[in-house]
Amino acid sequence: MDDFSYAHRDTSEIGAKGTARFNVPRIPSALEDVRRAAFAREIPVAGDETLAFLMTQTAACGANKILELGTAVGTTAIAMACACPNAKIITVERDENFYKEALANFKKCGVSERVEAVCGDAGEIIAELDGTFDFIFMDCAKVQYIKYLPRLKQLLARGGVLAADDVLLYGWASGEAEVPKKRKMLAQHIEEYLYAVSHDSELLTCVLKVGDGIALSVKTN
Repeated sequence: MDDFSYAHRDTSEIGAKGTARFNVPRIPSALEDVRRAAFAREIPVAGDETLAFLMTQTAACGANKILELGTAVGTTAIAMACACPNAKIITVERDENFYKEALANFKKCGVSERVEAVCGDAGEIIAELDGTFDFIFMDCAKVQYIKYLPRLKQLLARGGVLAADDVLLYGWASGEAEVPKKRKMLAQHIEEYLYAVSHDSELLTCVLKVGDGIALSVKTN
């Protein structure tokens, strides 16, 4: 297993049953090679179901500007670039090893000109961004979701979509599994995020059992 600066686990088997069997992303062979190598090294990249969902959602909203928080080795950014061939993407990653590998993968998959990778703290970077985005994918430190929400709402265009990944936390947030003592604060932060987006007058939100849970919010005004 590679030595990266924060905890990760192999996600290649997530969503292998049920409707996930039919959610097969249409991706180029170069990206499939990147994903296969990442799974083998237990790097946390999106499974088929999550990837197919992201691609259909970004394509459906006709996203031209996309922001991603949590690049890892670049698989989701590449997939969204494939789904939206005219889109410009900014993706943020705090781990320098992941960041460098993602740059190489963007070049390998032919999307370097449309994907701008930034290495640094997501909170600091989003504070400096200008303009608005049609689609925001948040897959960074889960405890920061609630902290980043106000700024992400500012960055989201009217009618834009905010997708927050892994919000069901292995069933902890939904009450389907007992929360380990060491993870109670993490689960609490995610529940706070889910409550916030579900009760925000400017957002329409649906929480879906896709992968390990995605909260999909649309900015209505």
